[in-house]
Amino acid sequence: MKNITMTLAAIALATASFSTLAATEVQSAPTGQQSIGVVSASSSNDLSSLQNKLNAKANEAGASSYRIIGASGDNHLHGTAELYK
Repeated sequence: MKNITMTLAAIALATASFSTLAATEVQSAPTGQQSIGVVSASSSNDLSSLQNKLNAKANEAGASSYRIIGASGDNHLHGTAELYK
């Protein structure tokens, strides 16, 4: 029983710490942060799917925040985001 409680506590802490490391979307360049690059992604679904892919790429690059600077397309969407840290 104690092992189950400890395991659940460890999972909860790991999940909480992961969410604090996730990049957040911003509407303008954040003050006090520097641009660390640009990422791009494509999606054939919808705008929220494209946004999720850009968020995932920002997290992979270690960005603390990102700003979508362009999105275009009709049936196949392309987007670009600037990364900040």
